[in-house]
Amino acid sequence: MYAPTPRTTASRSRDRMSYDPAAVHAVLDEAYHCVLGFAVDGEPRLLPTLHVRIGDTLYLHGSTGSRPLLAARGDAGLRICVTVTLLDGLVYARSQFHHSANYRSVVAHGTAHLVTDDAEKSRMLTALVEKVAAGRSADSRPPSRRELAETAVLALPLREVSLRSRTGGVRDDPADLDLPYWAGVVPLRLTAGLPEPDAGVTAPVPAGLRTVGSPWREAATLRGEHVLLEPLDLAHADELFTATAEPEVWAHLTHPLPTDAATMREIVAGALAAGHRGERVPWVQRCARTGAVVGTTSYYDIDPERRAVAIGHTWLGRPWWRSGINTEAKLLLLSRAFDELGAVRVAWHTDIRNTRSQAAIERLGATREGVLRMHRQRPDGSWRDTVQYAMTVDEWPNAQARLRERLRRTAPVA
Repeated sequence: MYAPTPRTTASRSRDRMSYDPAAVHAVLDEAYHCVLGFAVDGEPRLLPTLHVRIGDTLYLHGSTGSRPLLAARGDAGLRICVTVTLLDGLVYARSQFHHSANYRSVVAHGTAHLVTDDAEKSRMLTALVEKVAAGRSADSRPPSRRELAETAVLALPLREVSLRSRTGGVRDDPADLDLPYWAGVVPLRLTAGLPEPDAGVTAPVPAGLRTVGSPWREAATLRGEHVLLEPLDLAHADELFTATAEPEVWAHLTHPLPTDAATMREIVAGALAAGHRGERVPWVQRCARTGAVVGTTSYYDIDPERRAVAIGHTWLGRPWWRSGINTEAKLLLLSRAFDELGAVRVAWHTDIRNTRSQAAIERLGATREGVLRMHRQRPDGSWRDTVQYAMTVDEWPNAQARLRERLRRTAPVA
């Protein structure tokens, strides 16, 4: 336990205070930035900056020319106060006086010293990059000697530290409980948005930056002899445009034929946004023999509670039709759904005009269940009737055997 001091002892609401190192460390590790307080010529200064904790030392990132770093060069170091606050919710009471917030806030006092050892500085910078994303230190260029020299690091031993927090609900006065006003808590949390690659980036988004959640919504890499399914990425857009740039490919899709690579990037970005919302799991299809990007496919209508999912949003370049790639892609997706996720039902939806797609779905062993009238709007504005197919877990063993036999007789595309 951290020993309370006059500076870390609350004058009111002492029940909200904690000196437990594990609880303090959890807040410091969850937060990405802190506020560094210090004095300059008797005047207070507050500086927002990045931090990372290694053991019982809090490291603060800065520039060699900043005021606090310059002041910390001497043997005496720099007396500082560091605060970190996580806002967990807004509390709405019946009375204005009792509106509040749920939060966790750490305050650390002490004397910080400038880190002069290059090895210690490198460990801090590596830890800071790893905090941003696990594995990132191996997936980016390390700092050069010049960059390391231009970076300043303050080290603050965690000794005089406290945690103050509020949790729970509304705490109205008993006399206000019958007032006709809404009261409750609105939880808050920091969530990452969809990664936006810099101009010219061709590398896919690293796995550590992809949304982690239910395996039903994870685009796990699936490998076969004909096709490789890997998570769709904006970096695939140009190759997708080249591979699928034929009107016949897009004749019955919800998007018109892309006119250029930029339009394809917009389509891919839309698929990735739907994936980020949990509405879709998009894959890119690669030819297993050549590695070329040849198409894309997805899970959608994902319902883990009903153990059901649909397969669709599939485009495949014309040269790879009837090659075994589409059949094996469906086999891989069906195997993942039934054998790994425990699905009991997989569905397909296709335009009633798309007789080629209907025949392909029927060859998979799916059963036509009916027609959804005026189900979706086509790119030309007309309303399409949608044919719905499905396969159940009871039908899967026989369908799997037939699909494997079909693929056994199909030579991979060279």
